[in-house]
This record gives sequence, C-alpha cells and structure tokens, in this order.
Amino acid sequence: MIDWSSCSAVEQDPSRVSGAWVFRGTRVPVAALFENLEDGASIQDFVQWFPGVSLDQVRAVLEHAARSSAAVV
Repeated sequence: MIDWSSCSAVEQDPSRVSGAWVFRGTRVPVAALFENLEDGASIQDFVQWFPGVSLDQVRAVLEHAARSSAAVV
C-alpha cells in the first residue's frame, strides 16, 4: 500500500469522496488514474477527461508511486 501523505499533489478529507486520496483541489480519486491507465488510457487522455487534474499532478503521483514501489523491493 502506498503512503500518499507525503505526495503534495494529493489530499485526503474524510468528508469528501469517502476519504479516498484525491488529486489536490478536485474530487478525482488517485485510484481513477491507475484504473484508466490499466484500461489503456494515456496520461494525456486522463488529463483531458478530468480537467481539474493537471499534468504536473499526474506526473507527481506516478513518480511518488514509482519511488514507493522501489522502496518496497
């Protein structure tokens, strides 16, 4: 499980989206990025489909996930 608390591109509020980690300033769950990528969407597609999410936020989330995964191995 990734600890998102140190990733500045995301936030969590128990009163929003059932407390899921979301892209900061939006209601878009971080999980939606990974689900869309797994389904074959590109990063550009995702940013276009979710206008409140910036390309920089997506990059920060992917980099954080990669660092977190590397730390586990």
